[in-house]
Amino acid sequence: MSVESDRPLRDPVPARRPAAGGRRPGPGAGGRAGAAARRKRRGEFGTAALFASPAVIGLTLFTLFPIAMSLVISFFDWPGFGERSVVGFANYADLLAGDHFHRVVLNTLLFTVLYLPLNIVVSLGLAVWIATMGRGRQTLRVLFFIPVITPIVANVLVWRMIYQPNGAIDGLFGVFGATAPNFLGDENWAMLALVAMSVWQGFGYNMLIFSAAIDNIPATLNEAAGLDGAGPWARFRHITVPMISPAMFFASTMTLITTFQVFAQPYLLTGGGPGVATETLVLFIYRQGFSSYALGAASAAGWILFILIFLVTAVQFAVQRKWVNYDV
Repeated sequence: MSVESDRPLRDPVPARRPAAGGRRPGPGAGGRAGAAARRKRRGEFGTAALFASPAVIGLTLFTLFPIAMSLVISFFDWPGFGERSVVGFANYADLLAGDHFHRVVLNTLLFTVLYLPLNIVVSLGLAVWIATMGRGRQTLRVLFFIPVITPIVANVLVWRMIYQPNGAIDGLFGVFGATAPNFLGDENWAMLALVAMSVWQGFGYNMLIFSAAIDNIPATLNEAAGLDGAGPWARFRHITVPMISPAMFFASTMTLITTFQVFAQPYLLTGGGPGVATETLVLFIYRQGFSSYALGAASAAGWILFILIFLVTAVQFAVQRKWVNYDV
């Protein structure tokens, strides 16, 4: 037999190099590494929980707990002082059967129907107009946004002076030999006066949203449409509106929710009057809870308001598929 036949057929597996320091890793090294990783993760979780705990505690104490308590109270006859008793759904039944509550809901719906389209039209129109300007855009945006950040009390005082019998509107009517109507004392005019003041105060927020969306439209689209002979209205309808439709959906949804919750404007401008002509649902809830001390009825009305907002918002989200373009 030759010498080559005594050699091994393949090279032996090279020996594992010892770890740093000359020691080979023991059989428990992997377990110790896993335990260290788990301890590190627990430490990171504890740190995250520590930083998040103030927000979680605040959310629980000031949001989740009051929501749960309002639901419980809505099933009680819960006066501000005195004995409390369980009444089940009686608070809801009494509200839904009451003429006063019906009028309040109708007032809220009327305010929404008048305010929402006016707000969107005014804010969108101003945003489109500002977009056509070369200079002064930022200045105009700031000026139009001032009513939004002005305290509501100051806004109301100004508009009360405008609406009063010897105010600015009455003087304008006097120029033409006419007499202005009693805007705050006439049931037929009070809601319109409330809507006008609210639109003036709130249109600036949506105007900024629309302005930002319009600025993000590629200029080449309008330039190409202009070369094809499209006029301003055609460009607005077929380019601007589809491109900013997500912003329009967001603005209309948020405006609708806040409109259902309107309180400060009727409370300060008209007090809900004359009579109950401008009393909204949130103002009704406030008076039930803090004037009549009927906390059970106030809580039930609050949950009815929540259901109304939820249903209307759900309809908006269902319909938005037909007109909101996310792929443009």
